[in-house]
Amino acid sequence: MSVIYERVAFIGLGLIASSMIHAGRRAGVQREIAGTARSALTRTIAREDGLCDIVTETAAEAVAGADLVVLCVPVGAMAEVAREIGPHLKPGCTVSDVGSVKRAVIDAVAPHLPENVHFIPAHPLAGTEHSGPRSGFAELFENRYTLIVPEEDTDPEALVRLKRYWTALGANVEMMDAEHHDLVLMVTSHAPHLIAYTMVGVADDLRRVSDQEVIKYSASGFRDFTRIAASDPTMWRDVFLNNRDATMEILGRFIEELMRLQRAIRKGDGDLLFDYFTRTRAIRRGIIEAGQDTAEPDFGRGAKGGRK
Repeated sequence: MSVIYERVAFIGLGLIASSMIHAGRRAGVQREIAGTARSALTRTIAREDGLCDIVTETAAEAVAGADLVVLCVPVGAMAEVAREIGPHLKPGCTVSDVGSVKRAVIDAVAPHLPENVHFIPAHPLAGTEHSGPRSGFAELFENRYTLIVPEEDTDPEALVRLKRYWTALGANVEMMDAEHHDLVLMVTSHAPHLIAYTMVGVADDLRRVSDQEVIKYSASGFRDFTRIAASDPTMWRDVFLNNRDATMEILGRFIEELMRLQRAIRKGDGDLLFDYFTRTRAIRRGIIEAGQDTAEPDFGRGAKGGRK
């Protein structure tokens, strides 16, 4: 694979950024990597591990001369970072991100960037419950989707270049508009996380009066909830606060479905329950057929943790 960007700068050095760095090095798509993080400890670890070629104290220093800048910070921090780096961006460079919501990111970042750079938001649909600069691995994006969310006036050449980059990292790349992205991800990722946090919270309350039996006897379904609920709380706080409309819409639909099942259970309507559960099994089969999971059980003992 030939070099796509001479210099790539990462603002934030957690799971996604470190995985992009490892995957990019494996593919040989960048010649030099700069990076920074808000935490001094993270910067120290990045230096000690040789994660980046250059680790800087500030975001402004990291982006100097970069051909691609990737914002890997929580959604709530995007505006502040964009404001800092705007005056220091190389003309013609591409600025992207990995945020889980897109309309809020566009509204937060775009006003602070000069007209002579290309802002192309993106969202890799991959992750684990782990975080930090040592949590990344080169295989994270393999056969996972990365959604690129260009605006109408996006430069075609810059868009093709970013798509080539993500493809080289192993991802399947598709385009999507911001509003549709936020609604789809609310269904496939955000709402399940909210439900997982809720279930684990309920179990925690129950555990206090049941001598920890909830933990001792947790079955695979609850263990999956706890894995999801172990994700970065700052990131997920910002996701829900910055995707309120889609959150409220899908939660409303979820509550309606929950009430429907509640009525069926109360009335002893086994036929409705059986039909409902039969239909929902098809979603699982579709995910397996699309290559986004396997039917093999791992019982939470996979080598690299789950994907989201």
